[in-house]
Amino acid sequence: MTDALLYLDGVTVSFGGFRALNSLSLWLAPGEMRAVIGPNGAGKTTMMDVITGKTRPDSGTVLFNGDVDLSRLDEPAIARLGIGRKFQRPSVFEPLSVHDNLLLALAGKRGPFAAIEARVSAAEEARIEEILALIRLAEFRDRLAGSLSHGQKQWLEIGMLLAQDPELLLLDEPVAGMTDAETEETVRLLRDINREKSVIVVEHDMSFVRALGVKVTVLHEGAVLAEGSIDRVSADPRVIDVYLGR
Repeated sequence: MTDALLYLDGVTVSFGGFRALNSLSLWLAPGEMRAVIGPNGAGKTTMMDVITGKTRPDSGTVLFNGDVDLSRLDEPAIARLGIGRKFQRPSVFEPLSVHDNLLLALAGKRGPFAAIEARVSAAEEARIEEILALIRLAEFRDRLAGSLSHGQKQWLEIGMLLAQDPELLLLDEPVAGMTDAETEETVRLLRDINREKSVIVVEHDMSFVRALGVKVTVLHEGAVLAEGSIDRVSADPRVIDVYLGR
């Protein structure tokens, strides 16, 4: 039992002779937003794979909401628990409108394309409008998703995650490929989301991480190398040596 929303302790994952995670420990408080940084191969993706059930740890503890053992659950079960993951490349239904992308995500169990033809309840429509405003796409509700800019597609996919009402969002490089203006707006977007949701952001863009102004965890060789404010970890000689100095 733990008061943490997400609790990883001594998590190890090996692929052949390579240890992708090496006794990794991480604690995320309810309502927290955390940035995770580190060089390629540090274990960031494997960490998210373990949290979402894509990869089973060889050893260690992975708990959600106090006592739910994520290591015993598969990906769909973990998603139903309230953990949503966004990958680096946006994955949206490009031939459909922005509105209908959100409807599909909201529909959940109704089945994808049957949901579009089904009658949308007033509550569902209200929720879609709420998400559209939050992700800065209200004026694009009827536009085909394929016509959006790269950054807007990223926002739409975040909206599709929100439509599933997760308690924790895992975002993999959400500002990769964005313009400076889109990146700045994404900082505001994630702060808005963090008012109600917990968020883990894996990112390489240090300016973006600094703008978020949240606690930073630095991974290296599958373990936590440093943790603290962006100023603190940026000044750590070990972090400079293995990541920032490169």
